[in-house]
Amino acid sequence: MKNLYRRDEQETDKRNSSKSSSEMKRRKNMKRLGGGGLSLQTFANMKSQNSHYNPALIKKQKEFYKNAKYVSKFKKSMKQQNFHNKYETGESSSKVDDDDDDDKQKVKSNKRIGVEEVYKQTREEMEKARMEREAAIQAKKEAKEEAEARRKLAKGKMMRKTRHGQPVMKYRIEHLLEQIKKSAGNAGGSSTA
Repeated sequence: MKNLYRRDEQETDKRNSSKSSSEMKRRKNMKRLGGGGLSLQTFANMKSQNSHYNPALIKKQKEFYKNAKYVSKFKKSMKQQNFHNKYETGESSSKVDDDDDDDKQKVKSNKRIGVEEVYKQTREEMEKARMEREAAIQAKKEAKEEAEARRKLAKGKMMRKTRHGQPVMKYRIEHLLEQIKKSAGNAGGSSTA
């Protein structure tokens, strides 16, 4: 009777240990996969909402916020620059205007013109830089095409065969001679310089 009781205990221990190990594996998998997922009710509620995933709209919102951030930074820097300029020229910041609405409008329009000028200036600088980059890219592209054409021509000469299938040695010897001249020119030029 005692043996049966012990055997039952051992079998239940094995079952519990296998359950705990499978439970442990399941927990590790859930942790690795990032959680337990959604409940059925939550999933159904999410599906019933009319919020479609629109990458174009997301991109547009990101761009809008990015531009807004740049504008606010630009305004802050302009404000700080004007603040420093006032103290450098000796102007007082406590300016009293009783009924000079026209002056206020002029000041605002002057600020707007200043911002527009700065914008135009930065735009022109950016345009110049872009043109220079495009010119450099075009020059690289032309040099690359020219080198490719030279290599293609040299390859064509090097691959030529006689009617018996032997390589034409004339072009191979010319190629070797050119290489020797280049190396001799480089060695001679560097020693004299």
